[in-house]
Amino acid sequence: MTLEELTVVATQEIEDAKPMYAQVNNLRREFTDSEYDQAIVDLANSKFDQQENGYKTARQEAYASYGDQLDMQYKDLLNDTTTWKDHIAQVKSDNPKPS
Repeated sequence: MTLEELTVVATQEIEDAKPMYAQVNNLRREFTDSEYDQAIVDLANSKFDQQENGYKTARQEAYASYGDQLDMQYKDLLNDTTTWKDHIAQVKSDNPKPS
């Protein structure tokens, strides 16, 4: 989705979440119009960033530790297997880059 499309989605989500509140000087008050506008911008940008870059975080979380990967590579060399390559390919397949 484009940023503009995600802004439409974010606008609806913020509208559905109303009323929203801010805590200022130990007082709870409803967001101002400009705070609602900023919340829409922030949510749309967050959604866009997740769409464009979320795969990076997902891959980082899915990869085995460096130590485990080195162990896979060592065992692959000894046993003529492809465990490490298969692991990397699976992570990339499960978490593709957006097109």
